[in-house]
Amino acid sequence: MKVESAINFRAYQGGFFKTLISPTQTDGDMALIEMTLPQGVEPPKHKHTKEDETFYLLDGEMTFQIGDKVIHAQQGEAIFAPRMVPHHFVINTKSARFLTLITPGYLHNYFLEFSQPQEGEPTIARPEGPPPAHLIAKMTEQLTEKYKISFA
Repeated sequence: MKVESAINFRAYQGGFFKTLISPTQTDGDMALIEMTLPQGVEPPKHKHTKEDETFYLLDGEMTFQIGDKVIHAQQGEAIFAPRMVPHHFVINTKSARFLTLITPGYLHNYFLEFSQPQEGEPTIARPEGPPPAHLIAKMTEQLTEKYKISFA
């Protein structure tokens, strides 16, 4: 994997991401994020009311559940998760690198809010355990109240 200047990356959930296209560049129409996450930090099943998500797997293997459909994805495959359909994913390999296209792009702000600028070389380090309870509560509150995402 080619690693660019760390200043472009943000640490998130034991991995990192880079914004390729921000919603400010598209009048909010979309955001495109390149994300690298370790196995075990996947989100629970959830439903977006405002945006669609498209995932394109660059490295690793993942399993997606979109509604009742289970999709085993490998490098080079794209998965569409439409709004109002519950979905989640599992990383089947030690880590996965994928693109996430968010349309419209407002949810990009959530990732900025719950990440930090990456210092030094971007790294993957699976967290020792779940985030602290107060952080989970804050993340859940933001997702449900601000971004109108519900959890199944």
